[in-house]
Amino acid sequence: MLLKRRPPRIDDRPAAIKQGFEHLEPSALSVLRWLHANHIEFVLVGPVAEALRGRTGARGPVSIVPAPYRRNLERLARALDSAHATIRLDGGAIDGGTDTTPTKLTAEKLARGQLWTLRCGTHDLDIEAHLEGVPGYQELLYETTRFEPVAEVSVEVACPEDIEKYAHVRRTGEVPEIVITRTG
Repeated sequence: MLLKRRPPRIDDRPAAIKQGFEHLEPSALSVLRWLHANHIEFVLVGPVAEALRGRTGARGPVSIVPAPYRRNLERLARALDSAHATIRLDGGAIDGGTDTTPTKLTAEKLARGQLWTLRCGTHDLDIEAHLEGVPGYQELLYETTRFEPVAEVSVEVACPEDIEKYAHVRRTGEVPEIVITRTG
């Protein structure tokens, strides 16, 4: 009997963290290892990207901009399905915690480019929206730096300026704009 190939699940076992990355949350490392095991191509943005770049106090979900081609989005959808991903509604619970809503993500839904705030078991993952004026996957790749926080798991991390752009959009809901004026 042929068994359908199942995507790897999130592995919570402690990993050997490389020197300089001890400040990273174990949950974030588990998600990064899971994405790598599922062959998902992405650029990391958000708090975990800040932490990889040395900001030790950065805390929050793993935020990614996935490669927009169909095979990658299909792999991501399969991995999310196997991890029983639910939509995370931060601050929605009565106790001030996080509420979740079941969802079934497909490659087509992921390709729409909207923000997905997800919970996979006890792990949080955000799939960032594609907005006009904010760099997409291909633009982000030009200025990424590759980090290897755990053996055999390399991660493309956005440059600090792009990480800040995504953070600004999250805080304000608007794309940052630079205005230059001349006086005199």
